[in-house]
Amino acid sequence: MIRRTLLALLAAAPLGIVPAQAADFLPYTPEALAAAQKAGKPILVEISAPWCPICKTQKPILAKLGSDPRFKDLQVFDVDFDSQKPALKALNARMQSTLIAFKGEKEVGRSIGETQPEWIEGLVEKAL
Repeated sequence: MIRRTLLALLAAAPLGIVPAQAADFLPYTPEALAAAQKAGKPILVEISAPWCPICKTQKPILAKLGSDPRFKDLQVFDVDFDSQKPALKALNARMQSTLIAFKGEKEVGRSIGETQPEWIEGLVEKAL
């Protein structure tokens, strides 16, 4: 019995490992976005839904980019597609899996449904 429990814990342990992230991953609020924009921060707004397979593909790509020293100042704001409809309207976003890059207050790029790591990285680089 103890052996089975130990084996189950060992098997599940890698699932809880999350790569270190230098970027800030924050819940979206209009005030938080405005403050980051006013401070001139590089920003990525990620519009996702828990049921979205493309969003699930994007998350580890963003996590990997977050651990890259080049993006240490990047702030990533998560917008929940299902529960934050006013944010979608404010950001002029109509679909989940939308990524919006800002350099301070200026939108510098947007992608919808992108899953190629190098293209997502290129979008994030525009915010620097």
